Amino acid sequence: MTKKKEPTDYGPIQFPDRLGLQQWEFERAQALGVIPPADVASGSRWSAAVVADAMSRLEEIRAAVGTQPDVGGWRAAEVLTERFGQEVTADAVMELGRRNLIPVVGEYKGHAMYDGRALEAFEDREALDAAAHAGQLYSKNAAAAYLRIRPADLEHLLRAGLLEEKHRVRSWNQPKRAYPAVPLYRRGDLDELLARTDLAWTEAQATPKGHPSPFAKLPDKEPVSA
Repeated sequence: MTKKKEPTDYGPIQFPDRLGLQQWEFERAQALGVIPPADVASGSRWSAAVVADAMSRLEEIRAAVGTQPDVGGWRAAEVLTERFGQEVTADAVMELGRRNLIPVVGEYKGHAMYDGRALEAFEDREALDAAAHAGQLYSKNAAAAYLRIRPADLEHLLRAGLLEEKHRVRSWNQPKRAYPAVPLYRRGDLDELLARTDLAWTEAQATPKGHPSPFAKLPDKEPVSA
């Protein structure tokens, strides 16, 4: 029986298949530099020598790549929920991303993708709890209720640039392809606002509906120069 001849070079599908790597593992290994760039003249294939070298280093490559692919916020929340034995929300994952503890490494169909290696290594329950608190997102009315002021008072804080949205979602009646119309506000930013002693919180929280807001005299946010 004739022995099957080994290929002289490998393409971007055959190479990971030869190593037994999934496509995301192969792409991450390339990004990390543990698999070198294609070395055949075409620029998109690897020589048999490079493949053989990678086979000899397969354990090292797998250790560098890890076992967790990059994922979206909801999937990252599921991974952390299972790991810590407590419910973790996508809001908390977004906050971990803002703190660069589980960084955003790209996007897919407009959704952030989180670093799988950082997600796999994350074990800090204290940091998770802090992110879950500070990163909780509120709609405009919910943010006003959290501050114990009227939505009209909140509008003045927004006008003055003292609070900015951190995320947007679609309303229940928006088409899936429409740009998200509902702004959301971060709890940590609301806490920082409440801690400000230069704002008339006691007066605002006691002002009844239909009366002028004590925040009405706040200056408008200065426009950003081009």
